[in-house]
Amino acid sequence: MRPDAILIAGPTASGKSALAVRLAKHWGGVVVNADALQVYDGLRILTARPRDDEMEEVPHHLYGHVPPDRPYSVGEWRTDVEALISRLPADTIPVFCGGTGLYFRALVEGLDDLPSVPDTIRAYWRERSEHDPIPLLHRELERRDPAAALKIRPTDRQRVVRALELVESTNRPLAELQRKRGAGLYDPNRAKAIVLTPPREALRDRIAQRFHAMLCDGAMDEALAFANRFDGSAPLAEKAIGLRELLAAGHGGTALDQAVELSIIRSRQYAKRQETWFRNQFGPEWTRYADPLDVPID
Repeated sequence: MRPDAILIAGPTASGKSALAVRLAKHWGGVVVNADALQVYDGLRILTARPRDDEMEEVPHHLYGHVPPDRPYSVGEWRTDVEALISRLPADTIPVFCGGTGLYFRALVEGLDDLPSVPDTIRAYWRERSEHDPIPLLHRELERRDPAAALKIRPTDRQRVVRALELVESTNRPLAELQRKRGAGLYDPNRAKAIVLTPPREALRDRIAQRFHAMLCDGAMDEALAFANRFDGSAPLAEKAIGLRELLAAGHGGTALDQAVELSIIRSRQYAKRQETWFRNQFGPEWTRYADPLDVPID
């Protein structure tokens, strides 16, 4: 069966981009970014956006198209996706590739009609999420919205923090806010939905190898140039792993080898959170593969 779309999710450094190109070439499709950091201009290396030679002349869309100092939501991304799809020839298969679970949820389930969260509240909870253990945040959610806490796993950091943001900014329970949901763009049963699940040790090695390759590709120069352009005015883009660590080394605050090790550790922690999200949130319509080379073309 010819799929309506191909969805490729997986943790960082799992081989998603190369697989997307392989499948897009076979189906005559295009690759569409589904990673919340790769949308931003200015950090091609540190966000691991595909290089021109890695694209192999396959059209790639929604990469680096957002100014780093502009907020960009999952709702805006889906709007951009809809506009893109409307411009493509009818027989073109979009191959969505990325590690942001909420983007894939927006494709197949739709979006809740949720109110915007003030920047101050969002910044407060995102800062706490960086430092507080997730069980502590989940207990806070239990206190503020017991029904939401029952539905959200205590290990699901992203959803716990999102719920806390919404409850604090609206003083309304999450269930009330989620009553209205728009339709998804694609039925996952009519799409080819793939999750890459590489063995943990192999992924740890790939993450380390890739960060060292980023350094050779000019990641330090990119980090310094980015800081000179934006100087703290791009808080979402600045979440790119390795940016603050390399800046600390570039400005003499820490040794480069220490910055590299910290960046690799943070990348491995991020990959673990992604794996947890995909394991808990994606159903049986998603097929899991340990190696991208095991994914069949048809």
